[in-house]
Amino acid sequence: MAATILEISPGDDLIIALRDLYKGQKVTLNGQSILLHENIPAKHQFAVRDFKKGEQVRMYGIVVGQITRDVKKGALLHPGNLIHSSQEYSYRSKRIKWQPPDIESLKNITFPGYLRKNCSVGTANYWLVVPLVFCENENIKSLQDAFKQVLGYDKSDPYRHLVNSLVELYQSGSTSEELLRAEINPGIYADKRSRVFKHVDGIKFLTHESGCGGTRRDAQSFCGLLAGYIVHPNVAGATILGLGCQNATVSILRQEINKRQPDFSKPLFIFEQQQCSSEKEMLNEAIRKTFAGLVDADKARRSSVPVHKLTIGMECGASDGFSGISANPVVGKMADILVACGGNVILSEFPEFCGVEQSLIDRCVDKQTADKFIHLYEEYASRARADGSGFYMNPSPGNIREGLITDAIKSAGAAIKGGFSPVVDVLDYPLWVQKQGLNLLCTPGNDVESTTGLAAAGANLILFSTGLGTPAGNPIVPVIKIASNTTTATKFPDIIDFDAGPVIDGSKSITDLADDLFALVLKTAGGEYLTKAVLSGHDEFIPWKRDVSL
Repeated sequence: MAATILEISPGDDLIIALRDLYKGQKVTLNGQSILLHENIPAKHQFAVRDFKKGEQVRMYGIVVGQITRDVKKGALLHPGNLIHSSQEYSYRSKRIKWQPPDIESLKNITFPGYLRKNCSVGTANYWLVVPLVFCENENIKSLQDAFKQVLGYDKSDPYRHLVNSLVELYQSGSTSEELLRAEINPGIYADKRSRVFKHVDGIKFLTHESGCGGTRRDAQSFCGLLAGYIVHPNVAGATILGLGCQNATVSILRQEINKRQPDFSKPLFIFEQQQCSSEKEMLNEAIRKTFAGLVDADKARRSSVPVHKLTIGMECGASDGFSGISANPVVGKMADILVACGGNVILSEFPEFCGVEQSLIDRCVDKQTADKFIHLYEEYASRARADGSGFYMNPSPGNIREGLITDAIKSAGAAIKGGFSPVVDVLDYPLWVQKQGLNLLCTPGNDVESTTGLAAAGANLILFSTGLGTPAGNPIVPVIKIASNTTTATKFPDIIDFDAGPVIDGSKSITDLADDLFALVLKTAGGEYLTKAVLSGHDEFIPWKRDVSL
């Protein structure tokens, strides 16, 4: 019989309900019977003992909150009786020992990837078209209109088909009420021609609101972000449009590229409108050079490469009370497997380290790395406080509704997706991974700002856990969505790639699901499996301006 409750760590004060429990029901924990004084919805927590106002409570083995009024044993915890609280942290000589998983059967495992000249490996083969400044967004859209449909990269568009069908009905005399009731076959309205370049996965046209205004630090950071995308092994080459007077200058961009890849040799075509005789001249030349670049990019072929060439970014969004006990532990177990194989893992979202700082510090390989983490973390946290906020305000209304009452509860479950290996480096945004193993990357908790930064740091795959479901993807990096529960996986088959729900119903273990996820990662890295975000064309891209974003 499947369990109904879960004590995550021995001695925890808060116990999570694995399914809806009801007032008057008795549950048994470690041989003791607990009478529930109210309904406990699945994903939420109840008290394992009586608490007095002001007491701190523990979950995941750490302090996750403070009681704001007396709470009885068996009572529901909610924002009315529990607020965020966490323990102090500091560097200490104590190191957490890590026992790597057994990878004997994986020693010689490979996948078909794109081996680049500098020996980095891509999991996809894209061409990038992006403006240095928002003034060029419309010109980027003009290039997109010119290329995508003609080259066969337009997605099947049922929404365009729907609008066309409604237009036909309207022009034939249908009323607004009739249009609302009309049954329309969700057919495909798209260009049927096949792709011209069979070995180029797509041309990614990015737009944004950055590049000018703001501070010089913004411009430097943005150029670093673009440089990360340009040198990325999933990118075969890039076309850049600038105006000519923006803060994000071509010289800064080239400097940032050189920082990340001194031997950079990819095709890079840069055009500045103010240096051209006309907009038409610039776009004509951009089209010709981009097309020629695509011809060369199409010559790339996948070849067998070792799994240690993978760099995977870990993300979570629209999380729920099950995320920290199903999806994130599965992702974390897989992260440990990859690190043991010699690969790289990037764990981001600094606001979601609130409450788990000490364990991360204790896992840093040396004092220098720990000090770097503390400095970046406290600098970010102080900016949030100066803005009248704080990391404790990270949980969204949806998180709270689904059982993540405090930021420490959310953080304790979120950090697990990085696994438990040593922290080898701490990166400020938008720096590039340099060391093999688990890296911490300073990004906001905002899902797309974070995934945008993960790609710029070198992640060639992203694992994205979700409790409630989210469609977000990335332009150049496949994003695998992992649901924390089977209900969400079943409800959203168009956005979920992997179901971690069997952990909750007890039908599969975290270890077994991590093995299944690792197999899916290899299929995705090798191009055998296309993620739902790729298939639906979700190319979300939001540069972080280093402001307070939780």
